[in-house]
Amino acid sequence: MYIETHAHLTMPEYQDLSEVVARAQAAGIEKIVNASFDLQSSEQSVKLAKQFPGYIYAAVGIHPHDAGNLVLEKIKELASNKEVVAIGETGLDYHYNPQTKEVQQMAFRNFLSLAQELELPIIIHAREAQEDTIRIMKEENKGKLRGVFHCFAGDEQLIEFAKETGFYISFAGMVTFKKAINVRENVVKTPLSMLLLETDCPYLAPEPHRGKRNEPAYLPLIAQKIAELKGISMEKVAEETTQNARTLFKFL
Repeated sequence: MYIETHAHLTMPEYQDLSEVVARAQAAGIEKIVNASFDLQSSEQSVKLAKQFPGYIYAAVGIHPHDAGNLVLEKIKELASNKEVVAIGETGLDYHYNPQTKEVQQMAFRNFLSLAQELELPIIIHAREAQEDTIRIMKEENKGKLRGVFHCFAGDEQLIEFAKETGFYISFAGMVTFKKAINVRENVVKTPLSMLLLETDCPYLAPEPHRGKRNEPAYLPLIAQKIAELKGISMEKVAEETTQNARTLFKFL
């Protein structure tokens, strides 16, 4: 059994949602955490979790691309729903810079504070912003900060920081891409006790589905590649990552 820790099933690509969920269940996906990127998707994520109780759970937050529309109080209100297991995704993304660094950093600080106030884990998106991510997390950590670096694309420094802070590291379909050498190297460097699995669907479909719509049913393909890279069984990857997800999101 697996836990999908980062999906975006509220996106318009999933008009066949019932079939997508059925395929996920058939593929051994025990639970799905549906992450959000703006207020609308956060609201939809809570509704989705209510539609599939005990199977889909919600994370609510604002992606750095939309950091100018913070709506912090509304996110906090949504987080009061029992189906919400995390704040996110949030963080810093300096690749496209649709929002200024200052605006992104302010939003990130607010969400780090909110997650600790609510005692919820935080799902962090960090792209080409590793130094600022680490610095701000150190400054804002009140001793209650926990969470995951999702779709990990950092380096050994961020892996070491995750070890120091008790954060998890999640890998997506990029581990199957032939040219993603750094990602595969990071898998080897990351202890299994820190690993989570995600698809980040509908993006980053693993081989042999690359270029097509991604979905949670493809999660075992990611586990298979991680098992190969670490020289262990898929069963061991499934067992450890599932337990890690249960611990982080406090699933029974």
